[in-house]
Amino acid sequence: MAFHPSRRPLTPGAGSLTAVGLGCAPIGNLYTAVHEADADATVEAALDRGIRFFDTAPHYGAGVSELRLGRAIAGVDRDGLVIATKVGRQVVDADGVAVGTGGTGADTIGDLSRDGVLRSLEGSLARLGTDRIDLLYLHDPVDVDEALRGAWPALEELRAAGVVRAIGVGMVRNAPLTRFVREAAPDVVMVAGRLTLLDRTAEEELLPAAREQGVDIIAAGVYNSGILADPAAAPYFDYHAASPELVARATAIEAVCRSFGVALPHVAARFPLRRTPVEAVVVGARTPAEVHELVAGAAAVIPDELWAEIDALDGVA
Repeated sequence: MAFHPSRRPLTPGAGSLTAVGLGCAPIGNLYTAVHEADADATVEAALDRGIRFFDTAPHYGAGVSELRLGRAIAGVDRDGLVIATKVGRQVVDADGVAVGTGGTGADTIGDLSRDGVLRSLEGSLARLGTDRIDLLYLHDPVDVDEALRGAWPALEELRAAGVVRAIGVGMVRNAPLTRFVREAAPDVVMVAGRLTLLDRTAEEELLPAAREQGVDIIAAGVYNSGILADPAAAPYFDYHAASPELVARATAIEAVCRSFGVALPHVAARFPLRRTPVEAVVVGARTPAEVHELVAGAAAVIPDELWAEIDALDGVA
């Protein structure tokens, strides 16, 4: 099923940068606490540099990411922004009790029911201070069958009602994402960590299925948890210590990048955009400096010869 033009969530506006989205998990205190002022400054830097695509979720900081993003974009022309958030989890307090609409909590718990989707979206709209979402994902559902029965029809209802422009699924696993593409006709799917310089497994079935069904791809996790940002200082792959083999491959790729005078993180973030039907990449940042690096990477000149040498390392024809 091909996209209806009105459903394309990343239609670029004048002077906007939508091929790169700001991932807002870090400003939700992912791994490290972020001060309110620093969170504000990070989003403001993104806006100043032309970024208009923001990706968040109730799960990021149990509502904190959405609340901070909403505060930082207050007063910005809503029609010029692309906001993505997610459903499938409920924000709860320390006792596991759901928090009030728009509140923050201590954790989130899975909820793939129709009512759970509607409650989750209501809370997100309140925290973000908006009346609509451009792209609404189902967030890494554990049980695909349950998600297709309960949560997915609710997303379709919300799209039909115009509360969201486009719907999709975000996951780290290729097989269930491919199943959603073939059975649920999403507008977009987000694949995390499976379309990178070190892990190209999304190219095997997911990307061909998406092309066949007219579904766009957004790539996240482009650094595979750190190793493709700095293999020496952050040798982590999928949130675990990377194997010596992966560190060696990342180091070899970094050497190729250095030989062309290009930074490895810039190449890692651009790699997915060379694949069809990838529409954008999402990269997290917690400081203005990281935002500036993200934008610099989007503008970096990367010669074809560099890509060819990296392909040769992996024996890619």
